[in-house]
Amino acid sequence: MKHSAAEILREYGPFPGVDTVHGVSFDGRNVWFASGEKLNAFDPESGQALRSIDVAAHAGTAYDGRHFFQLAGDRIQKIDPDTGEVLASIPAPGGGRDSGLTWAEGTLWVGQYRERRIHQIDPETGAILRTIESNRFVTGVTWVDGELWHATWEGEQSDLRRVDPQTGKVLQKLDMPTGMGVSGLESDGGERLFCGSVSAGVVRAVRRPR
Repeated sequence: MKHSAAEILREYGPFPGVDTVHGVSFDGRNVWFASGEKLNAFDPESGQALRSIDVAAHAGTAYDGRHFFQLAGDRIQKIDPDTGEVLASIPAPGGGRDSGLTWAEGTLWVGQYRERRIHQIDPETGAILRTIESNRFVTGVTWVDGELWHATWEGEQSDLRRVDPQTGKVLQKLDMPTGMGVSGLESDGGERLFCGSVSAGVVRAVRRPR
């Protein structure tokens, strides 16, 4: 296993009225994050806040290229990014104990915090297709270049880890500074992993090793 300290490239925020960042997603241009009752967008180049959508946003956020998927209590809601309308809803696999959320391979991947696992689910029905076990509390989850990454937060320590999507074996681990907890996690498809903050209204960009 490759093991190193996380290289933090930039910190965005704090954002007005935001105490904690939950889910994080990327629409190809802007970063979006969940802050409880809103989805918020900012430009990752300038750091400028752009717009927000009034919608329940309690945990992970995902984007499939056309719609947002947002954990809201015990449901995952499908949201029109232009209007903010909730188009559909499916049950969340953890019944409200869910954490991270991402889109890959035409499916949703949902972190289960205290259960220390990640479920791959059908985005139409919520049916569980695959389950991957972890040995730490799972927060954010993302896919990039065929790599599955997830964040952990346990005992005041977070790390970002690349895992085998079949076995859950840890292949690479990036340690965050002590006390810098990671909630949501998303890739920009390149070298940046965007990390939500457990204890502050900020998003941090961490370099993804090549």
